[in-house]
Amino acid sequence: MLMTDIICKKRDGEALTKEEIGFFVKGYVSGEIPDYQASALCMAIYFRGMNDDEILDLTLAMMNSGETVDLSGIEGIKADKHSTGGVGDKTSLVLCPMAAAAGLKIAKMSGRGLGHTGGTIDKLESFPGFTVEISEERFLENVNRIGISIIGQSKNLVPADKKLYALRDVTGTVPSVPLIVSSIMSKKLASGGDIIVLDVKCGSGSFMKTKEEAEALAKQLVRVGKAAGKKTAAVITDMDEPLGNAVGNALEVKEAIAVLKGEKKGDLYELCMTLGSLMLVSAEKAASLEDARKMLEKTISDGSALEKLALMVEAQGGDSRYVYDESMLPAAKYTLEVLAPMSGYVKHIEADDIGLASMHLGGGRATKEDTIDLSVGIIINRKVGDYAAKGESIATIHADDMNRARAAAEAVLRAYEFSEEKTEREPLIKEIIQ
Repeated sequence: MLMTDIICKKRDGEALTKEEIGFFVKGYVSGEIPDYQASALCMAIYFRGMNDDEILDLTLAMMNSGETVDLSGIEGIKADKHSTGGVGDKTSLVLCPMAAAAGLKIAKMSGRGLGHTGGTIDKLESFPGFTVEISEERFLENVNRIGISIIGQSKNLVPADKKLYALRDVTGTVPSVPLIVSSIMSKKLASGGDIIVLDVKCGSGSFMKTKEEAEALAKQLVRVGKAAGKKTAAVITDMDEPLGNAVGNALEVKEAIAVLKGEKKGDLYELCMTLGSLMLVSAEKAASLEDARKMLEKTISDGSALEKLALMVEAQGGDSRYVYDESMLPAAKYTLEVLAPMSGYVKHIEADDIGLASMHLGGGRATKEDTIDLSVGIIINRKVGDYAAKGESIATIHADDMNRARAAAEAVLRAYEFSEEKTEREPLIKEIIQ
């Protein structure tokens, strides 16, 4: 085969064969196919798209480009979840302990945050001593014993995705549904779970800005998951404002603990209930979404979900006392209130701008080498549809430097839009795709 022929074939809108796709992936990972030819193919895919068979073949070829995780040593049904990312998205911290307490096995590999999107691993490291660098044997033993473990991607998983994503990032080919689907699903399939639930964000604070874009992505993700033999479902959720009230690592951990303690409800709680219910129905642990929700609510009311989080923290070297007393978690040196410039209702919050403000405080990474300040971030005190009188606090900045705090306060103020008339909040759950 010649890579030039494959590029021309896709350029002209023809479907690639399984063999051609496999030739490309293998050759690119080995270095035999250069970046300029891979970027040409990515651009051809961007403009010409791929059919269902091509997307599945690309996903499986990428999955098999490196090692895969064997979870056969774990008893029970293994469930996994993926979010397409957003501001204040601490879903895994609530959902995974609830699902484990309800009888599922959560053997999850997560990444670190880059840019303003926080990583689950960074947040978990708010617990002193907690480590994601544990052996595969200990990982499997922890899941068998307590039902849950969340670690970093220590294996050589999907090297094709690492190379391709870096290339797409600098060649303008990131927003391609076939390439996004193969990137997400190759990693999920390589991680070995039986059930995959996907949270596809939609709105100004997400990659997919419209419901139509999110729906196209979600349907294709589910198709690939099912074709690969996994029970797969997707939820399209609103990201026109930050999820929950906290943005920033330790602040988000505190909010997640408040939900697990039954002290806080709202959009984060509802999202976790929806995703968790889909997991339990897919695993045939519950006959309906309503029954599944009752099971999850019980894990909150009887304290078993919070206990699962504490057990996981302890099993991975962390101090579980911090789970039961979140005031012990890292706290910033200064707080600064952001005051409403007028009386009125919050019409819109530009979620990306809130995330960037938190990143500039030190709560995110501009590059992979940057060190995160776990204590800093922003608490949103007024969300869309809420009323604020002039001079009332709409947000609280948590910072270790007052100059950064003032700059963040100005950025947060610019992210808010007010109206004299009340704006109805967009529904959090826009669609469920099974």
